[in-house]
Amino acid sequence: MSGADLPAWAAWLVVALAIAGAGVSLTGALGLVRLRTFYERVHAPTLGATLGMALILTSSMVLLSLLEGRLVLRDALIGVFLTITTPVTLLLLARAAAQRDRHEGNPGAPPEI
Repeated sequence: MSGADLPAWAAWLVVALAIAGAGVSLTGALGLVRLRTFYERVHAPTLGATLGMALILTSSMVLLSLLEGRLVLRDALIGVFLTITTPVTLLLLARAAAQRDRHEGNPGAPPEI
């Protein structure tokens, strides 16, 4: 099966998932611009990127599975790596910023637990 032989319902599904993923990622990027403090800004892109990535990879897996005629899960490995590394990066950035703010004596620093 080539891209020209793809059924219309499958093409619409792939396009809808890809556009939804791009929209969620865009929403996360807009949150980065709109929110005021670093601690607010760090969450929006992380959540948007994770959900957007999941939708786009689902779109890719559906398309490749239909084109190859078998279940294709190799893109899920990308999703696993991004799902693991994105929250870890968020945590490390937030902890480093909190430590810096506490060291500098900023009044908006989160309390130490």
